[in-house]
Amino acid sequence: MIEVEMNIKHSVLTIRPAGPLSQHDFVKAALMADPVIAKKGALAGVIIHAKSFPGWQDFAALLSHFRFVQGHHQHIKKVAVVSDSNVLTVFPEIAAHFISAELKHFHYDDYDGAMAWIIADEEQR
Repeated sequence: MIEVEMNIKHSVLTIRPAGPLSQHDFVKAALMADPVIAKKGALAGVIIHAKSFPGWQDFAALLSHFRFVQGHHQHIKKVAVVSDSNVLTVFPEIAAHFISAELKHFHYDDYDGAMAWIIADEEQR
């Protein structure tokens, strides 16, 4: 289960896992991201804000996660992982091999810093 919030002004999608991830969670994220991508060509960024990584509900949810990343990563400029979880803090290093977005880790309490990092380039335009 995730909470999804779209900052329309800055084109930033925030994802907050609140339990094991399901197939529906990635449909929900796509429904928020796709209209902005269609209008602006890309998202300035995605923020994954999580105290811990909850895992996936089942194998179908894992596959949905991979399909979401595969279908969207070329349209996302930056990804900020805002977490102190051991699993999520290494995510940027691993994911950098598979996605085109710029990745950066922030401590869980630094959500504002992550947002500022994502929108810095957008505000200069």
